[in-house]
Amino acid sequence: MNTREITCPDADAPEEIRWQGDFIAAKTRGRWEYVSRTRGIGAAVILALDEARQGERDVLLVEQYRVPLGSYCLELPAGLVGDDEGADGELALEAAQRELEEETGYRAEHWENLGQFHSSPGMVSESFTLLKATGLTKVGEGGGTHGEDIIVHRVPLAEIAQVIGENRERGTAIDVKLMLLLAETIL
Repeated sequence: MNTREITCPDADAPEEIRWQGDFIAAKTRGRWEYVSRTRGIGAAVILALDEARQGERDVLLVEQYRVPLGSYCLELPAGLVGDDEGADGELALEAAQRELEEETGYRAEHWENLGQFHSSPGMVSESFTLLKATGLTKVGEGGGTHGEDIIVHRVPLAEIAQVIGENRERGTAIDVKLMLLLAETIL
């Protein structure tokens, strides 16, 4: 729990729901407008790394059409926690295990929770848990569930900047979470 004194004048304003669907709600609090997930749902994002060759590692990425962007987007595998019927109380790890297999066709032997993060905190209250998956085994085709049409990319980490650049040039949107793979290049 953060113990800093909150000085934002809108912090104590009542939260008002302006519109709500099955999965998101548009809200206001004082002067702020933002979106949140309904039912307290969060997300699990998977950094899936695999030993490919001597001393080399690959990362699994997924590409899928994202309606809000009007474009395909290159991303880390991910999914909502507890969004399926009867999945109340699902843990981020359980969702990550399910989503990794559904989206990529891989299972992981080892999992590490890297913490909770927020991707766009000025506009969206949603958080995600980042989990690192290693010791990967191919068990299926992947591609997601009905209608997702996910394309799986296995990319050598040494080529990640080039692959992201090529996708950007093609008009593919790039999820901000891929910045963690570019950190060394950017810094």
